[in-house]
Amino acid sequence: QVQLVESGGGLVQAGGPLRLSCAASGTIFSINAMGWYRQAPGKQREFVAAITSGGRTTFPDSVKGRFTISRDDAKNTVYLQMSSLKPEDTAVYSCNANINPGSGAWFTYWGQGTQVTVSS
Repeated sequence: QVQLVESGGGLVQAGGPLRLSCAASGTIFSINAMGWYRQAPGKQREFVAAITSGGRTTFPDSVKGRFTISRDDAKNTVYLQMSSLKPEDTAVYSCNANINPGSGAWFTYWGQGTQVTVSS
């Protein structure tokens, strides 16, 4: 069974940085794309960042230039480095990954989420 576990969330002042990590564990044969989403109270889940197995990254305009995403395939881990944080970045951040657990099929797994709160 595959699990994704996020860490690194917390309370940060506006303008500050924060780094999130998401580690995949379990029976993993291969990982394709990995990404981050967020959901603020009363709002729909929003795409934040994605990185392909080849290292290509994608961001929405709302975080472009402030957030970076990277991955360590040896550790099955994806990172989200956030800088110049704004109060509107406050949300629960969740990671996902497209994983082949060895069955030949690919599945998208999600972490449980980690709270990020940006104070003004």
